[in-house]
Amino acid sequence: MKRISAAVVAGVLAGAAAPIGAPPALAELTPTEEDIAERVEARADEALKFLERVVNVNSGTMNHDGVEEAGEIFREAFDEIGFKTEWIDLRDEVDRAGHLVARRDGDIGNRLLLIGHLDTVFPKDSDFQKFEIKGSRAIGPGVSDMKGGNVAVVFALRALAEAGLIDDARIEIIFTGDEEKTGKPIDASRKALIDAAKRADVALNFEGGERGAAVTGRRGSSSWVLTTTGQRRHSSGVFRDDVGAGAAFEMARILNAFYEELADEKFLTFNPGVVLAGTDVTYDRSLNRGASAGKTNVVTQKAVVHGDLRFITEKQKDEARAKMRKIVADHLPGTGAEIEFIDSYPAMTPSDTNVALLEVLSDVSEDLGGEPLAPNDPGRRGAADVSFAAPHAGASLDGLGVIGRGAHGPNEEMQIASLERATKRAAILIYRLTRAEAPEF
Repeated sequence: MKRISAAVVAGVLAGAAAPIGAPPALAELTPTEEDIAERVEARADEALKFLERVVNVNSGTMNHDGVEEAGEIFREAFDEIGFKTEWIDLRDEVDRAGHLVARRDGDIGNRLLLIGHLDTVFPKDSDFQKFEIKGSRAIGPGVSDMKGGNVAVVFALRALAEAGLIDDARIEIIFTGDEEKTGKPIDASRKALIDAAKRADVALNFEGGERGAAVTGRRGSSSWVLTTTGQRRHSSGVFRDDVGAGAAFEMARILNAFYEELADEKFLTFNPGVVLAGTDVTYDRSLNRGASAGKTNVVTQKAVVHGDLRFITEKQKDEARAKMRKIVADHLPGTGAEIEFIDSYPAMTPSDTNVALLEVLSDVSEDLGGEPLAPNDPGRRGAADVSFAAPHAGASLDGLGVIGRGAHGPNEEMQIASLERATKRAAILIYRLTRAEAPEF
């Protein structure tokens, strides 16, 4: 298989469109692959009903019973097609429901890791609870983010199993239960996923897709907490040598310096999402909630800022943090400041192998009568579970799920036709990657 040069990856990192090459002549599916596609088509209505069933189970991240109930529905489906399944309970360890794992042990082709997540952002008391169909769209909580992608995995594997095409395949599936609000510590909540990635040649994540592209890179995500201090004195003395500038000015100095020194760096963003300042400040970072009180004639004694930091490589993250620490250390008179960084999602850095894997997917898309696929713009994607797998698997892709819009909102929707398309594409991609003659990653 043709390998993609480092120049293509460099183009992705530069934000340029990254074509895969001259469009090849449309190839026909093999008879075996035509049979796979027909099997997917035959179960299209069943797949949509299955999606309705799982969407109607509330699985907001902190609704542990609901997440596990959704996982049990998928577990039964994987059991039926010959996978060995288990539920990894994480309630006591990280206050999350846990993860569904399914495996098929074989000895042919690439070792695949298929990734999804069971949880949604909609809590148990949300007003948005039910699946419904409106014309060509399906609407419901998690319909595109990402229960639709999970269903595509199930029905792709069902078609392959019914055709007897994965008996010797090496496939592991992990549907996490806390992608939308990751349990801490990360080492515990993502241990199963990272361990599986270390066993995999290829990691495929079925988050929502987009026309003409697939995800070869995603930015990582972490957070930071800045705390500044000042001397609690009468405001008439602010700026005097014996009083100083106060915590609020020190906070403002730091945030402004972050902006001036870091805002122009490609793919790097940082956002102060919560800001509190006053004489008395309390803040619960786990809830992103706090309170402050003070008086206009009192110099601020404390300020707290909680923000995020997004990056395309670990090197970029480390260099940004070093600059931020240096800025924080240069205090205004009479003030103090400290910053703490909290890791969350690593970056899925674009790579030659990811783009080479995309070429296989693009061939599948065209053979099914679809368009060629190009690498995505990493700046348009946030963090996802594939980011934990990407540093360990030989090659990774994301955005293999259904097409929709409005994710995380009260009108989240999916294009119904995209479920069948995503399922066909997944089935044939898995088939090609698990053949003895498959390209190696």
